[in-house]
Amino acid sequence: MNDYVIGAIALVVGCLLGFFFDRLRRGAAYKDRDAILADAEREGQNLLKSKELEAKELLLKRREEAEKELDQDRDELRRQEKRLDKREAMLDESQEAYLKKERMLETQQKKISDRGKAMDSRQKELDRVLREEQDLLHKISELDKPKATELLLDRLDKQLRDETGALLLKHQSEIKEQCDQQAREIIGMAVQRYAAPHTSETTVSTVDIPSDEMKGRIIGREGRNIRAFEKATGVDVVVDDTPGVVVVSAFDSVRREIGKLALQKLIEDGRIHPTRIEEVVEETQKEMDAHIRKMGIEASQEAGLTGLHEKILDLMGRLQFRTSYSQNVRRHSIEVAHLTGLMAEQLGLDGDMARRCGFLHDIGKAADHEMEGGHPAVGAELLKRYGEGDEVVHAARGHHDDIRPEYIFTVLVAAADAVSAARPGARRETLEKYVRRLEELEALANGFPGVDHCYAVQAGREIRIVVDATAVNDREAAKMSKEIADAIEQTLTYPGEIKVSVLRETRSIEFAR
Repeated sequence: MNDYVIGAIALVVGCLLGFFFDRLRRGAAYKDRDAILADAEREGQNLLKSKELEAKELLLKRREEAEKELDQDRDELRRQEKRLDKREAMLDESQEAYLKKERMLETQQKKISDRGKAMDSRQKELDRVLREEQDLLHKISELDKPKATELLLDRLDKQLRDETGALLLKHQSEIKEQCDQQAREIIGMAVQRYAAPHTSETTVSTVDIPSDEMKGRIIGREGRNIRAFEKATGVDVVVDDTPGVVVVSAFDSVRREIGKLALQKLIEDGRIHPTRIEEVVEETQKEMDAHIRKMGIEASQEAGLTGLHEKILDLMGRLQFRTSYSQNVRRHSIEVAHLTGLMAEQLGLDGDMARRCGFLHDIGKAADHEMEGGHPAVGAELLKRYGEGDEVVHAARGHHDDIRPEYIFTVLVAAADAVSAARPGARRETLEKYVRRLEELEALANGFPGVDHCYAVQAGREIRIVVDATAVNDREAAKMSKEIADAIEQTLTYPGEIKVSVLRETRSIEFAR
């Protein structure tokens, strides 16, 4: 009995101890869990605060960068605003200058208009005097009207010729003084409004001299050497302060090349005087003729052509010194010949005939200033005269589509001409117009009676006219200069002004044998 009691007690005590230890173990676990949760919560809060702090720092940094960029943009805007203000001020100044020039031009135009009215008034007075003199002559002479008219007109012609020449000579210096300031203003305005930078590159040649002392010898005593040289060659010689260089200027390339070579010979020879100048210029002209023939032969050989007439070779050689829209016509003709031949051979046509047509299509440009008509018609006439076939003549006449094509070679030449002219930089229209204006200026002056020859110099700003001393006296020369100037004003369009110089001299030559 006691053993069962003890066992039961022991079992009860064991259960109690087990329950007690289990409670102790669970209490410790709950304490660890609470501690872990508390630590986790603290770490989460610390991490959240750290991230918030980093986000604030990043936001602050980006805000500083944005403010810096904004400040830079503001500085750039201020700089641009200053530049715009400065540019606006410059534009205002330019506008004021333009307005001032416009007012000056209006003043000059008003002066010219007033002067024209005065001239009209004087002309009316002259007409009235003439009528009165005619009436008086009829009363005194008692001649019939046709006879009286003939005598009166003859007398008036002689009187007007003398009086007009004397009046022009008398007032020449006065008019020059009054017009100096006006000329400067007109020329300055023309230079500002008109510019042709390529002109100096194509109308000027330079000649090297051994020393500046040679410039004085070129000019000669009172300028007689340089005047004789310019008269013999038709070029303009510029002797300025540039060391070691003399400039030869003329729009005609052949004339300018003759002047350049002749001046080089005179400098090498050392004997510079009017008689020697004429001898050298004449010798150089002969050498230039031979050089032109050589250039024509070389061009025909390069194009692969044979059997050309000598005159045609001379004309092709002259094209070396002719430009069309700043394109060398001789090189252009060779290029068109090759292009036409290539296209013809591709089509199964006669390549030699095609090259001949292309080579000779612009030959009229070597003589269009000497014959009437455009260069296609002039070229066709020359080719027909020197025995070329119908295909070649028709190609020259119709390569600008002026007539209906009758041969396939004409169409090929027109196409090759367009291809050659369309190359980048091949043509410039300003030069062609410039040279054409100078040619028209010389042609107009040559149309007056008594003119031996004339030259356009100073880039078309001056026309020098040499007259026959036996046919024109001093007073008539003065009158002629005025008439030529009036004709230029009425018929030609040009920038600025043109100086008309009429030269008259008497020369006696005899030979001692």
